[in-house]
Amino acid sequence: MNNTKYMNPYLAGFFLGLLLLVTIFITGRGLGASGAFKSAIVAAVETAAPVHASDTKYYVEYMGEHDGSPLKNWLVFEVIGVIAGAFISGLVSNRLKFTLDKSGRTTTKVRIIGALLGGLLFGFGSQLARGCTSGAALSGMAVLSAGGIITMLAIFGGAYMFAYFFRKLWI
Repeated sequence: MNNTKYMNPYLAGFFLGLLLLVTIFITGRGLGASGAFKSAIVAAVETAAPVHASDTKYYVEYMGEHDGSPLKNWLVFEVIGVIAGAFISGLVSNRLKFTLDKSGRTTTKVRIIGALLGGLLFGFGSQLARGCTSGAALSGMAVLSAGGIITMLAIFGGAYMFAYFFRKLWI
């Protein structure tokens, strides 16, 4: 029997909705994580290669937003809070341990390479979409944006399509 403590998913969803509502009310924007990474990357490129940053349209678009410091972007603190909250949750519920979930058919190497490749593709996709899933889908749907609804349908539709091909790795 599994005695691991998890929050009721409906209650967690309710709290996430309240947090999203408060975030939109206070900041005028929804939740998202890719903006934090974008701020850090733009600041790093601006520091390491200022000429390249000022000559590249992508960096110029974001350079003036936070005066060169990613710590002036509230999304950076959101991501730090998510990491800290996950750590505290694992600690409180006695789930804080380093594990690698995989099936018996998959090697550790394949699992790690797949996770890294998936993360890179997800990050690349979030830049193409100009936002991550939490920004595009969750926040978009909260304000009844057609783009948010289409994004959520594409996320779940894509997941079901890919699950058909990759399910054998987990059986």
